Amino acid sequence: MSIQSTIEAAASTMPPSLARVAAAVRENPSLVIDKTISELAAECRTSVASVVRFCRAIGFTGYAPLRMALATELGKEAAQFSARGAYGSEISDEDTLPEAVSKLAALELLAIEETVGQLDFAVLSAAVEAMDRADRILLYGIGASQFVAEDLAHKLLRVGRNAHALADPHEAIAAAVLPVGRTVAIGFSHAGSTIETVRFLEAASATGATTVAVTSAKDSPLAQVADHALFTEVRESTFRAGAMVSRIAQLALVDCLFIGVAKQRYAETVDALHRTRDATRLLGD
Repeated sequence: MSIQSTIEAAASTMPPSLARVAAAVRENPSLVIDKTISELAAECRTSVASVVRFCRAIGFTGYAPLRMALATELGKEAAQFSARGAYGSEISDEDTLPEAVSKLAALELLAIEETVGQLDFAVLSAAVEAMDRADRILLYGIGASQFVAEDLAHKLLRVGRNAHALADPHEAIAAAVLPVGRTVAIGFSHAGSTIETVRFLEAASATGATTVAVTSAKDSPLAQVADHALFTEVRESTFRAGAMVSRIAQLALVDCLFIGVAKQRYAETVDALHRTRDATRLLGD
């Protein structure tokens, strides 16, 4: 995982003094390279000791190792994304529309690359095997994560799998507590702390379902209650409320799950895709 993605994933669980440092570094990673530890502490209205604790919270022994590692990471990314313009800088009011779109595209491309690059294929394979054997697959998320759940449900239905994207918390819990054959329950949450999604997986687990979490936070409640956890690597932009980059990373994992399930019965999958494509063509565009 990159340093910036590590900070993104850990920020929501940090105490206020460390969270201010995380927020400043997320917005402008170059602060760590440009400022001394005392200057960064002053910038974040905290103490030098808090900056050191922040470094340790993201896996570094101190400020100097963080500076060196982050400088290397930013240098590599600047070279990789230079053609797309000012990678790593935030979308600002001064940006032209092409500049803002270029920055967003760089973040989304990097989210896919890092998510797939750190993917635990043993976990992915276990989730795929459970889905292939399942009598039903229950999918649930809130907000932007709901759209991701619906996307996977649509793909699975097109190849004859019994998949359901659940619409609200009551429906999700009601479905989860029914012991209907072999069930796989998949919960989607970027931060992994959405209480309704956590309760959904807990309820499904209590009735014997295999549970899967799709989240960015390894120590999150959602990841802790799941049998299998798949993680996204995401750096949201200023407009994080729109969940743009996190949604793209989740969709990448959705496609990995779908491809895994589809390959389990390749000939049946191809036949189902041809049949559903031909049938829906009759409806027009």
